[in-house]
Amino acid sequence: MKNLRITEYKVLFYRLFLVYLFYFFVRLTFYGFNKEYLSVSGVGDFFRLAFYGLLFDTAAIIYINLLFIFLSIIPILINTKPKYQKVLFWVYFLFNIPAYMLNFVDTAYFSYNKTRLTTNDWGLIQNENNPIGLLGGFLVQYRMIFLSFLLLCGLWIFLYRKEGIAEQRILNRKKYFITSILVIVMFVPTLIFGIRGMSFKRGVVPLTVMDANKYAEDISQVNILLNTPFTIFRTMGKNKGFQEYKFTTQDYITENIKPIKQYNRQVLEKPNVVLIILEGMGAEYFGIMNKNTNIPNYKSYTPFLDSLAQQGFYFTNIYSNSIHSIEGISAVTAGMPTFEKAFVQSAYSQRKLSSVANIARKLGYQTMFAHGATNGSMNFNGFTKQIGYESYLGRTEFNDERFYNGSWGIDDEPFLQYFAKEVNKMHSPFLATVFTLSSHDPYTVPEKYKNRFNRGDMPMHNVVEYTDFSIKKFFETVQKEEWYHNTIFVIIPDHTIKNFYGYYSQKIPHYKIPIILFSPNKNLIPQGTSDVLGQQIDIFPTIVDLIGYQKPFRSWGRSLMSDKNETPRAFVTNTNFYQLIQGNYIYVLDTKGETIGIYDKEDINLTKNLKDKPLNNEMKKGVADMRAFMQDFMDRIINDKLDNH
Repeated sequence: MKNLRITEYKVLFYRLFLVYLFYFFVRLTFYGFNKEYLSVSGVGDFFRLAFYGLLFDTAAIIYINLLFIFLSIIPILINTKPKYQKVLFWVYFLFNIPAYMLNFVDTAYFSYNKTRLTTNDWGLIQNENNPIGLLGGFLVQYRMIFLSFLLLCGLWIFLYRKEGIAEQRILNRKKYFITSILVIVMFVPTLIFGIRGMSFKRGVVPLTVMDANKYAEDISQVNILLNTPFTIFRTMGKNKGFQEYKFTTQDYITENIKPIKQYNRQVLEKPNVVLIILEGMGAEYFGIMNKNTNIPNYKSYTPFLDSLAQQGFYFTNIYSNSIHSIEGISAVTAGMPTFEKAFVQSAYSQRKLSSVANIARKLGYQTMFAHGATNGSMNFNGFTKQIGYESYLGRTEFNDERFYNGSWGIDDEPFLQYFAKEVNKMHSPFLATVFTLSSHDPYTVPEKYKNRFNRGDMPMHNVVEYTDFSIKKFFETVQKEEWYHNTIFVIIPDHTIKNFYGYYSQKIPHYKIPIILFSPNKNLIPQGTSDVLGQQIDIFPTIVDLIGYQKPFRSWGRSLMSDKNETPRAFVTNTNFYQLIQGNYIYVLDTKGETIGIYDKEDINLTKNLKDKPLNNEMKKGVADMRAFMQDFMDRIINDKLDNH
């Protein structure tokens, strides 16, 4: 039996079984920490997903363990020697532990991303200048997840060592090599079979991320089926997210999507514009956004912004087109929604594109962008320069490290005061944009305010209240200035973030954001509110309309203040799907344009799929409009048509 290597093969299978076992444990951990975002009907449903998840686990496990498997089965006579087994131990864990860690990173990050990490997300950390400092903050914030990782790794190593291989002497080398070669011959197709997703059928492509949809009864379930190493491997080396479509005619796109907008507002005296982009402050935190949500014991953390909104014009039915900050910046300033891959992190990122800054400059506006983070963070300074902002103010220009929060940059209150001082130096008309920072994880409130902003149910609540206070102080400063009375203030978040209330953990409400327009001059912005459907990318054409630009420009959004008859819609961001809210329905299409789901607009958690029922004319048009948008969106990115025409 020694010559047949039976013990070696048994131990090999045991060691591979351990990988599967610990992938099950991390799947359980992933679900446990994120269950409010994942639709699972019970224990049986979870085990069903775990069972089908073995397909994706197998592919990832084989990729990760190829070298270990090869070294375990190759016949070199010394396989059972202690030193060789020690080499196998290190190969096994040096490959498996980092890959395993990715699942825990995803467990923490999923509450922000709402989808598994892919290579597309690498761009989010490439430009960070303080990764060690940020990591320290995150380890504290997610210490229970980190502790789970350490405990499971310790258990894994312990179980690995429980089954060892005693050194064996080869008595019959002929049998030894013949048996080994036969096993290798059987192993190779088995490994290929596993990597491909258990299929050798002709015409069937290897397993992809999209294959998870086959086994999901709810679109959120794909995240339980998948594992992070698999999504990383399957998106590696691909320009994922950009492909040309041929769904419809250009005439249909022109008539129904209207990607070229033109407004005719007469503006005699150009207003100044101050655009305030709020870090992560979705609708959940605003009292004005929750008058009709019927959330028990609801608390608002934005008293000043709630008050300001009611003195201006605010919108209560707006949805984000982005998940991350760099995507939010491009959505707000240039009307670029994000789907599979962010435009600003793609090979097409240097395309010339219409933006609120370069259009404002055509009308004689001076432009400035300010963000208190370390200069270079997320490449904001590079992107804002690309789209027409003439100057950039960051942590370097602020130049006072007393107010550095230890992770991302300068606290909001001092930075907004600095921003106000710099705005005073600008000539009118101007477009001044500031992006707040304090409400970013790890959610630190300045020491002197820790006893003041501490009533929240989670850390995010405290920093939201601090940012609201900082904006109040900013307005107290600027309302004394002469330029204030001819200025439009536009307030919008970059994206949504973690939820406390269950209502906002649902699939559609999670993406809800406020838009607030305010001016002390009521001729510029009247007092009022609207619950008409809209989206984040609508703010770009809205500002362009309000400053009186009358030439054609590219925009998939619409002006929220225009009297033109334009279809209200929202492309709700999801990196795995295309989602559209339009009319009476919500549409979910995959990246091939195939319909995954159609839901009533009131079915905000997407529980009752109507796609297999007879489609009425409105449903058919909704699907056609989503496909038409996908076609035009890709065509303009790939073929360099993002500028004004």
